[in-house]
Amino acid sequence: MSKFIKNTVGKVNTTLGFFTLTVVLFWLKTYIAYKTEFTLGVKGAVQQFILVLNPFPTAIILLGIALYFRGRLKYWMIMIIDALQTTWLFANILYYREFSDFMSAGVIKSSGAASNNLGTSLGQIIHATDFLVYADVVLLILLLVFKVIRIDPRPFKLRYAATITMIGVALFAVDLGMSEHDRSDLLTRTFDNNYIVKYLGLNTYAGYSFYQTEKESATRAKASSSDLKSVLAYLKKNKADTNIKYYGKAKGKNVFIIHLESFQQFLIDYKVKGKAVTPNLNKFYHNKSTLSFDNFYNQVAQGKTSDAEMMLENSLFGLPTGSAMTQYGTSNTFQAAPAILSQTEGYTTAAFHGDVASFWNRDNAYKSWGYNYFFYSSYYKEKSSYNIGYGLKDKIFFKDSVKYLEQLPQPFYAKLITLTNHYPYTLDKQNQSIDKTTTGDSTVDGYVQTAHYLDQAFAEFVTYLKKAGLYNNSMIVLYGDHYGISNNHRSAIAQLLGKKSVTNFDLAQFQKVPFMIHMKGLKGGINHTYGGEIDVLPTLLDLLGVKNDYIQFGNDLLSKDRNQTVAFRNGNFVSPTYTKIGSTVYNSKTGKVIENMTAAQKKTVKQMQNHVTTELSLSDRVIEGDLLRFYTPKGFKKVDKSKYSYKVSTSLKSLEELQKENKTSVLSKHKGKSTVDLYKTDAPELSSSSSSADSSSSSSK
Repeated sequence: MSKFIKNTVGKVNTTLGFFTLTVVLFWLKTYIAYKTEFTLGVKGAVQQFILVLNPFPTAIILLGIALYFRGRLKYWMIMIIDALQTTWLFANILYYREFSDFMSAGVIKSSGAASNNLGTSLGQIIHATDFLVYADVVLLILLLVFKVIRIDPRPFKLRYAATITMIGVALFAVDLGMSEHDRSDLLTRTFDNNYIVKYLGLNTYAGYSFYQTEKESATRAKASSSDLKSVLAYLKKNKADTNIKYYGKAKGKNVFIIHLESFQQFLIDYKVKGKAVTPNLNKFYHNKSTLSFDNFYNQVAQGKTSDAEMMLENSLFGLPTGSAMTQYGTSNTFQAAPAILSQTEGYTTAAFHGDVASFWNRDNAYKSWGYNYFFYSSYYKEKSSYNIGYGLKDKIFFKDSVKYLEQLPQPFYAKLITLTNHYPYTLDKQNQSIDKTTTGDSTVDGYVQTAHYLDQAFAEFVTYLKKAGLYNNSMIVLYGDHYGISNNHRSAIAQLLGKKSVTNFDLAQFQKVPFMIHMKGLKGGINHTYGGEIDVLPTLLDLLGVKNDYIQFGNDLLSKDRNQTVAFRNGNFVSPTYTKIGSTVYNSKTGKVIENMTAAQKKTVKQMQNHVTTELSLSDRVIEGDLLRFYTPKGFKKVDKSKYSYKVSTSLKSLEELQKENKTSVLSKHKGKSTVDLYKTDAPELSSSSSSADSSSSSSK
């Protein structure tokens, strides 16, 4: 044994031995932090292996820089680099504990306000055990100082140093390759910092974050107020007149935005073996007080749900690649629906979502948009049976949202994001109440089951609204965020539509999603105008009677003179007359290809294409250049992100104080008696014995 120890110490007394020891110790503490300090959502053997692997590549590359130095200097360079990496780890442990997210370059570069005032609460956040991450650094320094480990003064050969660097690069390539295979478009379609860290490591995340921030800063630095001239000129030319018949009809009403995850228009009135997939939504769609739009299209790109939210809340398009919410949601100036309604109409604004706060960077973007409250997974009671796929099952989510909803002062703007109808459309047997379709495509066939479940959850929520006295004083808005079945499933789509095959025109029509606006006394009906998600905000603001001087690329869907050319993010478009997919133009009424276009047709299509290209590029210019910082409408104040906190304890305390100050909430209207018991659900996970306990308390993760 003594010989083994002697040989081991002898190896550590070499440059390579000391380097290896440092790498291993750094890997060990990083991996322990991954498992104990962060919630990375690692699932399956592949992701577990990647998590074990990912600290190694960058540690080897960064610590390997020291090997190019000579003598004692290389040892001290190893310790300096190790200490710097450890400090980054330490900082993220503290930041994650407070904000459930990782520090970004934008946060570091920002002022104290923009960095969420982390310093003011450090005393409460920090634990004495956190400093243990420095234990290996201190230990190695002491071992060197007291010469337990002796410095190897011999030059470390350049080719050996280069070889170690290449080993690090090779390991990174392996890590990246496995990560991309498990999660495609990991870097180009970033939607959660947790994913970058889980797959590529905390150091890689740092590099990626600084790259993205510098890229954005460069674009932002080049932008100036003069760039707004072309934007304002375009909007002035293309703004549709308000429909006086509907303007202000919802003035002062509560607004519910029900986000129907991955829900497509074809599901409305669709049947499987004679049974309606969405009977409750069908009834809502055809209600005489519902404005329903049957030519309403999703306009998302890679950002999918986040693109839909960007359009819904801001009337700005998502980006051609990646997600505007994740790339610009933290740093940009926005004039979003929550801020507009809060500032100009006195609304309380809140978003509800049964997933982690950091997904799609919501915890930061929602602050930029002016949401007073954001209720996410930490606010909800969690059991393994309550979750499926990306978060809380819809029936449980709606039910458990009531305890927060009833505390919001009225009028309020509340967005509830459903999750169960999300790819891969799997539902436990106890919640299945309709047969699958029989296309033979395993991805597609479960889609109607999760949609049916969502329909049931929505019906339960509406029943509660009626019992709680909210239904008659609210405008209820439903929209599908994006397609559920991608165009890659052509054969299955054809079967669902009762066709032998589908054309590109059929697939373009398949991009329709529901959009409904319901309110007691509203003159409803099915509206055939062509529009998309970019048009939602202007439509709602007109209904609410809000003066609209904001930079928005959509137009009120109820306007009689609106341009009905609907842009897809890739530059294609649909309209009542022509549909253009790639270089092919279709007759929108017949679905047939127009083979020999007349000069007049070519001119019209070219004008429509120019319109689409212009609005997409101008919207990109607004986001990438952060141009809204140069434009402030009268009566609107720039959102101060530092005023918002979505920490559970902070929000619950705020809601408690509001009940004393403001007597307009549902809870106040019921003289302090909770309305949670009015909510009835048939969710099998909520047994009679546990239901009351679940509804009366919330717990954080």
